[in-house]
Amino acid sequence: MQAWCADEHEPMMLVSGKGCTLTDQHGKEYLDGNSSIWTNIHGHNHPTITTAIRDQVDRVAHTSFLGFTHEPAIQLGKQLVDLLPGSALSRVFFSDNGSTAIECAMRMALQFWKQNDQPQRDTILAFDHAYHGDTLGAASVGGIPIFKGSGNDFGYRVQRVANFDSLDSLTLEVTSRLAAVIIEPLIQGSAGMRLWPKGMLTALSAWCRERDIFLILDEVMTGFGRTGTMFACQHEDVIPDFLCLAKGITGGYLPLAATLTTERVFKGFLGPGRAFYYGHSYTANQLGCAAALGSLQVFREERVMESLPSKITLFQSLLESLRELPQVKDIRQCGLIAGVEIGPYAPESLMGVKVCLAARRHGLLTRPVVDTIVLMPPLAISDSEQRQMIQALRLAIEEICPLPH
Repeated sequence: MQAWCADEHEPMMLVSGKGCTLTDQHGKEYLDGNSSIWTNIHGHNHPTITTAIRDQVDRVAHTSFLGFTHEPAIQLGKQLVDLLPGSALSRVFFSDNGSTAIECAMRMALQFWKQNDQPQRDTILAFDHAYHGDTLGAASVGGIPIFKGSGNDFGYRVQRVANFDSLDSLTLEVTSRLAAVIIEPLIQGSAGMRLWPKGMLTALSAWCRERDIFLILDEVMTGFGRTGTMFACQHEDVIPDFLCLAKGITGGYLPLAATLTTERVFKGFLGPGRAFYYGHSYTANQLGCAAALGSLQVFREERVMESLPSKITLFQSLLESLRELPQVKDIRQCGLIAGVEIGPYAPESLMGVKVCLAARRHGLLTRPVVDTIVLMPPLAISDSEQRQMIQALRLAIEEICPLPH
């Protein structure tokens, strides 16, 4: 905040966008290298999504979802469920953002067991280095202290483990108290794009099923094509009890979130005094639902998923070319998600920040996680834009980073 408020600092104002390009207040153009903080899917100012929003705003912009419903929400709920055909996920609860999608899942899990004869299940199992959002409950299951503010003793009762093998050390007393396990499937985002081992999600799902513990998948980052399948869990044919979606759900246009769950969970809330009391003023906002429907229309009409394998192959090849730089310590990639780790450098040197600022001079916008540079372009990125993105990062690293000792 101090640097932002300094007299000599001129904040960058982004004033327009088209496709994968953003333009600042001086008319300079940049590639959107992190999809406007991991949200944009089809590029900026996409005519299909823009038209969907405009058509909806001509009817009504927002109505309460408390005791009411509307056509965009009904259509969106059905289309989301249909993205996982034949699965047990049949119910959709709308909210506002990734954190609230997570809050919904955890509160549903805890309330379900409390009012269905197993009140001792009061604990959420989470993993080290996890990030699940900034609201109090979501932050309490996070495993990165810096994102939890001053003090970490708040929120839900949490059992934290390092990895799947750590589950073997849990006693029966501990596992019998677990209401749910929460995980970012395949890759942990804010941990610096940290990859889980292949097969880990399958094994974790089986572990939960054996003990009748709910599995919550945080696909706020990985959902909607980022990993090469519509949802990351589809890589390992895993269907959770709760699937949390946000960020790309509207194509990156408007805030909206959804928590998908099963008929079993839904029925556990039927009857007097058993309702799920969790709602927001803008739940199922009609413009957000219209944008999401527009985004799903683009997926269908432009066959976005069919275009991803070749884009991911090129992405991987271009990333591999950065390994020749001695300043690059590691590269972690999953679909069109990547983290390029530089160093090692002292944290106070802020090398990741400096590289991203230098990348701006070469027409690339992105942000680091400490010294891991995140690359997560819109799915609409062209081959030439991919090459431009990697070249900009290469030049920035070469300009800024001293050779490691």
